[in-house]
Amino acid sequence: MGVNLSDIVPIDIVQLEDLAGKSIAIDAYNAIYQFLSVIRQPDGTPLMDAKGRVTSHLAGLLYRNTNLIEAGIRPSYVFDGIPPEMKKETILERSEKRAKAKAEWEDALRKGDYEKAFSKATRASRITNEIVESSRILLTYLGVPVVQAPEEGEAQAAYMASKGDVWAASSQDFDSLLFGAPRLVRNLTLTGKRKMPGRSDYKTVSIEVIELNKTLSQLELTREQLIDLCILMGTDYNAGVSGIGPKKALKLIHEHGNIDSALKDIGVEIPRLEGVRYLFLDYEKTDEYVLDWKAPEKGKVIEFLCEQHDFSKSRVEGALSRIEERQKTERAQTRAQSSLDVFG
Repeated sequence: MGVNLSDIVPIDIVQLEDLAGKSIAIDAYNAIYQFLSVIRQPDGTPLMDAKGRVTSHLAGLLYRNTNLIEAGIRPSYVFDGIPPEMKKETILERSEKRAKAKAEWEDALRKGDYEKAFSKATRASRITNEIVESSRILLTYLGVPVVQAPEEGEAQAAYMASKGDVWAASSQDFDSLLFGAPRLVRNLTLTGKRKMPGRSDYKTVSIEVIELNKTLSQLELTREQLIDLCILMGTDYNAGVSGIGPKKALKLIHEHGNIDSALKDIGVEIPRLEGVRYLFLDYEKTDEYVLDWKAPEKGKVIEFLCEQHDFSKSRVEGALSRIEERQKTERAQTRAQSSLDVFG
């Protein structure tokens, strides 16, 4: 999913509280996929309600957004529209990998190998229309803004950040930088200790902030050159050149200045090269969105989660109380600041 630049970009590790007062546009599909992958029973089965409907994503959206709002962060979620034509091959490849993982998960279950089953299940996660719709409903009831992108949600989030409407874009993918986001926040919806796939050990996942200008300065690249570097490696829109990772791609761009000269030198062609560049530099976006953070509609949240999807009422009410307390504190601080401004 996306390019991996972790070996070459400068990364700042921050705590949730360090982002207090910041508004962040989150790639919705990216976050939902994480929740579906991680929030599962020991044998890999996702959380479900009495009707057999998956609820892992709803649990993730409720409790993680409670943590974000309680920390003073203003999240918004940007949903994908129609994917670009050039992404069809990637989508098909991912679908085939999920189908294979699903078959391996079911096989591991039959054999009673629950550790392997969980590992395979995390890779078999699939976002359905029902999951998307229920996510949008819950976010709206929670008072969290929902934005519809014309194409890529990640690109729209980057656009919103580039306009200054939000402080940063959030995704697991580094593509946000290619789309022009001034800041990328990774692991915002996935912090804490996480089990390594197919292994018995765990790793600590921390929130990372990557700044575009800092990245370009350290790598001595322009944004256009960074895009060329990633196209050499391979993106969601092209296969890339075999054997070229971030460090080798960086060396090639430094030596040749651009991907055209680099490809000529190594004797390789990348089909639809200009089209891939275009998708990062002049992508489909919209200004038709409203970022208005509201208080949760408590009754609707409880009815939706507890009555329709069998969530624990006490736990849902506890989460809503935490949001309510934070919003009370913010309103009090706003009133106090207004009073100081009057008498200042």
